[in-house]
Amino acid sequence: MSSTPAPVPPVATDDGDATDTDTGEAVLVLEDGRVFRGEAYGARGQTVGEAVFSTGMTGYQETLTDPSYHRQVVVMTAPHIGNTGVNTDDMESRRIWVAGYVVRDPAIRPSNWRSQGDLGQALDAAGVVGISGVDTRALTRHLRDRGAMRAGIFSGEAAQAPAAELLRTVTDAPLMAGSALAAEVSTPEPYVVSPPEGTPTRFRVAALDLGIKGMTPAMLARRGIEVHVLPSRTTVEELLALEPDGVFFSNGPGDPATADHEVELLRRVLERRIPFFGICFGNQLLGRALGLSTYKLTFGHRGINQPVLDRETGKVEVTSHNHGFAIAWPDGIPTDRPAPSDFGPVRCSHIALNDDVVEGLSCEDVPAFSVQYHPEAAAGPHDAEYLFDRFVDLLDTNATQETPRAQA
Repeated sequence: MSSTPAPVPPVATDDGDATDTDTGEAVLVLEDGRVFRGEAYGARGQTVGEAVFSTGMTGYQETLTDPSYHRQVVVMTAPHIGNTGVNTDDMESRRIWVAGYVVRDPAIRPSNWRSQGDLGQALDAAGVVGISGVDTRALTRHLRDRGAMRAGIFSGEAAQAPAAELLRTVTDAPLMAGSALAAEVSTPEPYVVSPPEGTPTRFRVAALDLGIKGMTPAMLARRGIEVHVLPSRTTVEELLALEPDGVFFSNGPGDPATADHEVELLRRVLERRIPFFGICFGNQLLGRALGLSTYKLTFGHRGINQPVLDRETGKVEVTSHNHGFAIAWPDGIPTDRPAPSDFGPVRCSHIALNDDVVEGLSCEDVPAFSVQYHPEAAAGPHDAEYLFDRFVDLLDTNATQETPRAQA
């Protein structure tokens, strides 16, 4: 293939005035027994997943189509959702991935010159069960205090079941901790994203798709990189056959502690000193490849307003996040001193200013670095876009050194 898979187009409204908010009762049940009642939104039926909240004021379509939200019930803290409708341009992957969707006030009708359809109808067409009319502020405070937990949304006939049966459905659902999900969202076949017309190709990069968003290879391609997007189960032999100038690991869902295949692949990359850049899930896997451990955050970081300090520049960036796991620093709260690893000293290059979570790694003895957030910022601020340029600089430096690589 020569480009990313074509996204599923949104469902257009019949007359521009359609609404999908008046078709019955729905109930949200949390695994600790708390219940929120509202109205059905999107598809009717039942769904279960991990309840998490996203604080973004914009970018709901990018959130819905981010594969990192696979098997999660997403609560939007912004009160009005769906105002600008949906369109094919803002799809970040080939489909909507969220397990369920919780909003307070869905738009009566979309109003935007780019709109091609209604959000409620797009959710219905994708089979995503949602609920509206929920006090999302109260729900978010509950998740913030109690932590992310399993939840179910039930509407239509499913909502009529006894409360004990609904709760049992929720508690029977698998936990996010221990879940290996990257292979479920990864591309089934390799494809290539080439630089735009008129941009010379400078490097070839192998990008492991762990749940990649479409904007990420596009940002790399704009910088003259021919991006070969590969399935998560790619072997080291298949990767090295491309003779890549660099390797990239994407964002993605699930517990990094389950990604043994991907971690071993990355260790083989580091042994050959091939330049590496990872984001989000890829950051956690770099930590594991270096010998560090990971842990589950209480309620994670999700949204487009997370403050992070870049220790190299001293600047504070406002960044886009979507992760429920993080790297455990050997001595607790990470300082600016390097820590030992299986591949030499590693520094915590970026740190979250809200809770001191490790937000980036930079290796001193191998050409590798990573961040815990989304520099492609789709949606979100562009403060971290420079990280793609930093990767290009690393590729440039490695090319001039002409480091010999070991054979597979």
